[in-house]
Amino acid sequence: MCGINGILGLVDSTIAKQKVVAMNTALKHRGPNDEGFFVGTEIALAHRRLSIIDLSSAGHQPMQSYDGRYQIVYNGELYNYKELKFELQRVVSGSKEQAYLFQTNTDTEVIIASYIRWGANCLKHFNGMFAFAIWDNQTKELFIARDRLGIKPLYYCFTEGVLAFSSEVRALLASELVARKLDENSLIDYLRYQTVHAPNTIVKGVKMLMPGHYMKADNGKVTVHSYWNITETVSDASKGKSYNEVCKDVNVLLTKAVKRRLIADVPFGAFLSGGIDSSAIVGLMSKVSTEKVKTFSIVFDESEFSEAKYAQLIAKKFNTDHHEIKLKPEDFIEQLPDALKAMDHPSGDGPNTYVVSKATKEAGITMALSGLGGDELFAGYDVFKRSLSINNKNYLNAIPLFMRKAGANILNATKPSVSSQKIAELLKLNKINFNSFYPLSRQVLMDEQIVNIIDNGEWRMENGGLPRNKVSEIIEQTQISNFKSQISTVSIAEISTYMQNVLLRDSDQMSMASALEVRVPFIDYTLVEYVLGVEDKYKNPVTPKKLLVDSLGDLLPREIVNRPKMGFTFPWKGWMKNELKSFCEAKMVALSKRRQFNERGVIKLWRDFLADNPRVTWSRIWYLVVLENWLEENGVGD
Repeated sequence: MCGINGILGLVDSTIAKQKVVAMNTALKHRGPNDEGFFVGTEIALAHRRLSIIDLSSAGHQPMQSYDGRYQIVYNGELYNYKELKFELQRVVSGSKEQAYLFQTNTDTEVIIASYIRWGANCLKHFNGMFAFAIWDNQTKELFIARDRLGIKPLYYCFTEGVLAFSSEVRALLASELVARKLDENSLIDYLRYQTVHAPNTIVKGVKMLMPGHYMKADNGKVTVHSYWNITETVSDASKGKSYNEVCKDVNVLLTKAVKRRLIADVPFGAFLSGGIDSSAIVGLMSKVSTEKVKTFSIVFDESEFSEAKYAQLIAKKFNTDHHEIKLKPEDFIEQLPDALKAMDHPSGDGPNTYVVSKATKEAGITMALSGLGGDELFAGYDVFKRSLSINNKNYLNAIPLFMRKAGANILNATKPSVSSQKIAELLKLNKINFNSFYPLSRQVLMDEQIVNIIDNGEWRMENGGLPRNKVSEIIEQTQISNFKSQISTVSIAEISTYMQNVLLRDSDQMSMASALEVRVPFIDYTLVEYVLGVEDKYKNPVTPKKLLVDSLGDLLPREIVNRPKMGFTFPWKGWMKNELKSFCEAKMVALSKRRQFNERGVIKLWRDFLADNPRVTWSRIWYLVVLENWLEENGVGD
């Protein structure tokens, strides 16, 4: 787990070196153990190292192949590197392939050897989380790739024949190769979804390489290719199997996923909330690990938000070395500035991960496992039940639109709430189905609210309205509406939008701020491909994550399985009206004065929150506060 940087196309190597050094300095937090540089003809590579596998100096990067032809910078972990290394060392009789002469015990060198053997097809052999770049000194071609599910980030900008790439947006800004300008179309995406969906970012000209994609750059040209598509790789291995057989398969795949992620030469632990997902990961870690598992939980004074008793139950059952991080409002306020500074890209989530990651690192842990992805894969969110309900209500389309609109207006007037507002928006649609429902399900502010808080300038107008909804575009592009399984359709939508563009991005930027590596067994691609192929009747969420729970047998206590779902959150509403009120108000006022915003609309939204307007919850304010803070911190504006 590290940070990588590179620039291709600058003729002056001295300038290239200066810029890549500035980029690397911006990533110091990601790799405190080592740094390195390679500067060649029109290429400059840089690396910050967080040592996890092979802690010796042999793991220094940029790393070159044994023959000196290739240079690599790499961020991530390859969990099957030992198996691949064995294969790459073999000399197969009658084969033209040559054995690679390994110089280290790192997974980094396995990537180089795999690329030499298989070219771009090497990516299909990898099981891990990664973003890496390989420079070919002979052909002068740069190859950049990102893992299948987008666990590790890779940002880039391509201007006037110069390509710069990095693990973080802020490093690209530090290169001064991209202007610090706000992307106004991406701003609308952010206002809708508390994030900007890849390949776009909040900064104009900065893109994100999509999950499951690779890039080739040479002769001033850049091409991007897909090597894995979530809708095209769904496994049919569960077809015709009984429920018990499917449960057994899921158990085996998840256990293997956990075991793979315990490969490390540093102390490791796990985040433990006491929910089904984190408890399952801790339970399986305890089964397959020879060491006592260290677990970490956040504990609140506010009992309605504290999951302490559930985490303690799991810690006791599996005899973990349990650490409780007690958080009071004054503690959080003290850490909030650092948490916000750690944010590489604005997001409505993240500080929770920052706090637990910081405490985990301070306890001597360098790598931790997380239960992220369990809800998306095993139908843990309410959106799954709501989607199934919508699919069973086709009769709504038979009701004339004018009658549905009238009903929506009555609902909004008599039961004002975020939920009623979304139902009303749904009723107003020409056609009610998954394609129209899902984009609404994750939306933060409705389009009508967005129009009220932005300026009426031409920049926001597209055929008289806001830019096209990005989630709607993703639904169309992935063609998931053609998928037979309704539950897997929702899973793919969740993975492709909320998980990849909010949860994984936040997990990376907030954990790496403390130089902590976070691994996510639930989104091992072999498990994802299998579970997405399982029939709906086996995944129907009649009880919380039934397929996952049943596949674990008696691993989890009933108190964990049957407990109410709380989620991993902070008591924001109370804090924002008290301890954080002055901070939030200052940011909202500053945001309201930006060219893109309507001052009266933004201030009214803030006052509605303070007045307990049921349509303006804390989350509809906080992500605006974060946006303004991020723009100020990074000097991004007009």
